Amino acid sequence: MGHDAGTTAPRVARVAPTLTVRAAVLQDAPRLAALSAVLGYRVTEEAVGERLTRLLGRADDTVLVAELPPGRIVGWLHGSDRELLESGRRCEILGLVVDAEHRRQGVGRRLVEAVEAWATRRGIEEIVVRSNVLRAESHPFYERLGYVRAKTQHSYRRRLSGGATP
Repeated sequence: MGHDAGTTAPRVARVAPTLTVRAAVLQDAPRLAALSAVLGYRVTEEAVGERLTRLLGRADDTVLVAELPPGRIVGWLHGSDRELLESGRRCEILGLVVDAEHRRQGVGRRLVEAVEAWATRRGIEEIVVRSNVLRAESHPFYERLGYVRAKTQHSYRRRLSGGATP
């Protein structure tokens, strides 16, 4: 999901010691919108601001940002505490992106570690992530972090008329 993994060889994370991972705030919306475009989602700052406002009000969702001084957000992750009738409770990584200039430096790893810690504090024992087959560069990233491919599936969509929220 927005990673430039290159090879599958192990590597040493080169995260700048000044990188911090923190909870997103509404003022981050413009940068989150810009980074969303990296994943192919062209979305306005206003729409991201509205969505972020809703997400920040939900205890079962977390939006984290990776930030370098002086306040430059270089990545974000959206995780959610979910319970499925058939398979139980788990955390799902719903979105993860790292700025192209800062890939392969451990930023994505730090974001994933932070959501794993969030999930652990909530008593969750499993994390899942879906990665588009077209984002082949992200697959080795997750595998290096110990994630195992569980299945391949098709994704279907249908637009509903009316009541759409940004």
